[in-house]
Amino acid sequence: IYNENQIAEKLKSLPGWTFKDKALQREYKLKSFNEALGFIVRIGLFAELMDHHPEIFNVYNQVKIRLNTHSANGITDLDFDLAEKIEGIFCG
Repeated sequence: IYNENQIAEKLKSLPGWTFKDKALQREYKLKSFNEALGFIVRIGLFAELMDHHPEIFNVYNQVKIRLNTHSANGITDLDFDLAEKIEGIFCG
C-alpha cells in the first residue's frame, strides 16, 4: 500500500490523475457517446485480465474513473498499473 507522499510522487508520471477520497481519479472527455462506450469496453477488457475492476461513471461523452484496491484498503501497484493501461488506451 502506498502512502500519500508515494502516491503524489507516482502521480507525476500520470498527468490528469489525482488522489481524492482514497482513490486515484481521472475524468476523460471523448468525442461522442460511442467513443466513450468503446473506451469503457476496452478498459473493461484490461481490468478483467488484471482481475482489478475500477469504478467507471459515464455521462454521454464523459467518463470518470476511480481506482483503489478494496482488498488492501488503499492504493497499490494494481491501481497504478491499470491507470497506465487506461492512459495507453486513451492516447493510443
